[in-house]
Amino acid sequence: MQTAVPTTALWVSLAGMCLIVAVRYLAISGLFAWSAKKIRPDIYAPADPKKAARMARQVKREIAWSLSAAVLYGLPAGLAAHLWATRGLTEIYVDPNAYPLWWIPVSVLLYLAIHDTWFYWTHRAMHHWPWLFKKAHAVHHESRPPTAWAAMAFHPWESLTAAWLIPALTFVIPIHIAALGVVLTIMTFFGVTNHMGWEIFPRRWIEGWFGRHFISASHHHVHHERYMSNYGLYFRFWDKLCGTDKGLSPELLAAKDAAFKAPQPQ
Repeated sequence: MQTAVPTTALWVSLAGMCLIVAVRYLAISGLFAWSAKKIRPDIYAPADPKKAARMARQVKREIAWSLSAAVLYGLPAGLAAHLWATRGLTEIYVDPNAYPLWWIPVSVLLYLAIHDTWFYWTHRAMHHWPWLFKKAHAVHHESRPPTAWAAMAFHPWESLTAAWLIPALTFVIPIHIAALGVVLTIMTFFGVTNHMGWEIFPRRWIEGWFGRHFISASHHHVHHERYMSNYGLYFRFWDKLCGTDKGLSPELLAAKDAAFKAPQPQ
């Protein structure tokens, strides 16, 4: 006779993963928001009292939406973690020799490529269908300009389009537990830094090979300025292939130059 599902363990897994996602968001977004406040006080700590009050309201709204999204992202992750730990139903493995070592970096790239593809096309759909934008994506674009706290500022409908993807992949594509951690770290890093309002990478990177292939704040900021372009999350591949890549933000590049400009000799 099959034993009953250990409901207590399931609820612990669900609640625990929701908490992990929320704490990860608060820690990483908080760290980058603190650093961005030092670099771009004109955005994060404006001198104008009205602008400062508006920004304070915006940040509170971003955090509230992000914490609600953390729950929706945490639930499918918690379910996958529970089924892996109790029934071994996922393709997550812990023995690095279970597959060839070259599969570890390949699996990371495969997960990121699939996630980026899904993100591009669902993101583009939300912008090209007005009813979908209004119902699901308008919340994210209420932030003008976005801050590091906006990384997960999604309406629940938008969260539901993506929260299940990485957990679902663990049931079909083998991945080492450490490689999965790398995927989640990269996902968090790009989600936060793309919305910071200043460019974290050196300008020579942005204008070189890295910037031609990978997305950064300078690229994603254009999306928040123009809307109908620059839809990707990690890579510029789909934007370039589909003609939706509108380049980098001169504003962010100029702000970076101003922030790090060497003092002139007296």
